[in-house]
Parts: sequence; structure tokens; C-alpha cells
Amino acid sequence: MAADTPCVLVVEDETTQREMLAYNLEAEGFMVSRAENGEEALLIVDEVSHDVILLDWMLPNVSGIEVCHSLK
Repeated sequence: MAADTPCVLVVEDETTQREMLAYNLEAEGFMVSRAENGEEALLIVDEVSHDVILLDWMLPNVSGIEVCHSLK
């Protein structure tokens, strides 16, 4: 993939939904990272820059709202 390919982080605790979103985004040419909870999302964000984050707000342990506040 080209260096200018948009990168999306999909944060979803339901595996089927997470994989469906990632599959469709990848089919459209996006580079996709996946996280199944808020803690994992925060670790990934520290390592890789993303253009867009699709964030479920009802996540176990660290909610999507808490993740959003941390990123702000």
C-alpha cells in the first residue's frame, strides 16, 4: 500500500462487527488496525497515527467515551 493510504482504527468488542467493518474498509483501499477494547485502542494509538477512528462507545473496562477523552 502507498504511504498516503488512509489509516482507520476500528475499535469494537464484537468480533463479527469489527471484522465486517475492517473487511469493507480494506476492500475500499483503507489500511485498517483493529482493537477489541479501549485499553488496546489506546496502546495502538500510541504506536501508529490514524486518520480516522471508528469507536464503539460501550466497550468493556475502558469505555469508548473514556478513550475519546484520553485522545482529546
